[in-house]
Amino acid sequence: MPSVISNTSPFLYLYRIGAIHWLPKLFDEIWMPDAVKDELLTGSGKGYDVPNPAEYKWLRIVNPKSMPSEWLALDLGAGELAAMALALENPTRIILLDDMLARRTAQAAGLSVWGTLKVLLEAKSQGLVEKVGPLVARLSDAGMWISADVKRRILKLASE
Repeated sequence: MPSVISNTSPFLYLYRIGAIHWLPKLFDEIWMPDAVKDELLTGSGKGYDVPNPAEYKWLRIVNPKSMPSEWLALDLGAGELAAMALALENPTRIILLDDMLARRTAQAAGLSVWGTLKVLLEAKSQGLVEKVGPLVARLSDAGMWISADVKRRILKLASE
């Protein structure tokens, strides 16, 4: 099984649809930088329904050693930047990102990028769930914007 580095939104959305427990079933190791943990804890402090990273014994907090200076000019959050920098230092790991600019930047850097929807497809292919359609609907209900075209493509990939 591959190992992964998670940004905030995939971790948050998988939690909100009750699928966060899939991560240790899909990946050998799950890493998250402090900046992502801090974003989650800030959300919790504001009263949002977010996961507490300390509750997941399979999650390791690992920080990048450095940050590519050219990325600092991008309109990306601290969590995205830290997760991408960590992935750049550990290029055999998959990085979980949903933000389009972050995904394009990571892909341009040669990183293997999955989004929350790819995690759903992988969970189905590994028999963790029978249908992704209801989960895609739940992601929308949980606040994730998914275009009608992307929904159609995901359902087609899932053979639904």
